[in-house]
Parts: sequence; C-alpha cells; structure tokens
Amino acid sequence: MARKAEPARKAETAPKSALDPRTRVVDALMALAAEARWGDITLNDIATRADLPLADLRDLFPSKGAMLGGFIRRIDRQMLEHPATDLVAEPAHDRVLDLMIRRFDALKPYRAALRNIHRAFQGDLMGLAALNSQALNSWRYLLASADIDTDGALGHVRLQGAILVFARVFPVFLDDEGEELPRTMAALDRELKRGEWVLRRAEGVQRLMAPFQGFCRAARETRREARRPDPASDAA
Repeated sequence: MARKAEPARKAETAPKSALDPRTRVVDALMALAAEARWGDITLNDIATRADLPLADLRDLFPSKGAMLGGFIRRIDRQMLEHPATDLVAEPAHDRVLDLMIRRFDALKPYRAALRNIHRAFQGDLMGLAALNSQALNSWRYLLASADIDTDGALGHVRLQGAILVFARVFPVFLDDEGEELPRTMAALDRELKRGEWVLRRAEGVQRLMAPFQGFCRAARETRREARRPDPASDAA
C-alpha cells in the first residue's frame, strides 16, 4: 500500500559558502521565485543572490530554464537515492502512486516558488514543451526505480501518462494546505484510475494489432529479399 504524505521538510540551511556553486545558483533561483514573478527575475539578481560573479554564473548555466532543470534533477536525485524498496511486490498502481506522493513531499518546501513558476508558464507553449522534455527524462528514471517498463510503444504510453497525471494534479497540490495533502491524494487516485483505463485500452489495441504487425514485418522482409541481387545472376 502506498505510504501517506510526509510532513513538509525544511529547506537546507547550510552556510552559502559551504555549498557548491551549482547548488547556490539553484537555491538562489528558487528563493527569488518565491518572492517575485518569474519574468521579473534577472540573471544579475540570481548572480547576486548566489554570491557569484555573472561570468561564473554563465559558466554554470546558460539560462534560467537550465537552472530550473537543475532544480528538477535535484528532486530526481533525492528520490532515486531513496527508492521505496518495500513496495516491490505491490501492484503497479501503488508503486506509481507512491512515486507521486514522494515527489510532492519533496516539492513541499518550494511550493511558494513553484506557484509563481507555474503561473508564468501558463500559455507559454515553448516553455511547456521544454518542461515536458525535462519531465520525460525525470519520469523515465523514476518509473525505472519502481520497476515500471518504459520501453516500446506501451512503455511510452506509460511514461507520458505518468507525466500527464502529475501535471493534472500539480495545480491541486499547489493550493492544498492540508498536512497530509488530502485534496492532492484524492486527485491522484482519480487521475491514476483514469490513466489505467487508457492504458488498458492501449494494451487491447496492441493485442489486436499484433497479428497485423507481424504480417507487415514479414511483408517488409519479403520486399527486401526481392530487391537483393541474385549472386548466381551476377556471376553469369
């Protein structure tokens, strides 16, 4: 059974000088995002908050989007370093639900920043496409940690489905002030059930198409054989 949401963890408060530059930049970005609109945050603001020269910031990250990607990879690492080994024998539904609960737990300390970032990306098609690319990389590894296959056509459906479920529940999480995220848990359960229905339909379609796929492969092989020159005729 998937575990309950954990109480929010406080963000790390190590002295700035003790942190590596990349960590300082990501911390600076998220702190500024909690205070200001995403579009109002400048590279100079980030360099100043991170206590770095602008030239060093350029060497570390090419853009604010890349810094946000650094934050996403930080959350990925936190989760991948502590996989839920006690759920190995549980159904896939419970393993995916646990992944999403733990990810929301990891994001709790940054919710104020995430609200402003989420608001800024609404209607930004290029920005949303970049975030989806980041999400594909994140969830490919997260699902692998839960022993969920993401290879092949059905694997891609699982991968993109997990991203869609998380994205649909994310706005609920941003406004869910309950200690154990009750609204988020209810939304997750609802969206996962919907996603499982879609996956079952996709699996049914794949089973129906399997004979035709085998026929198409055989036809392609036959055409390739027909195009190959006959060694006997070449010798003649």
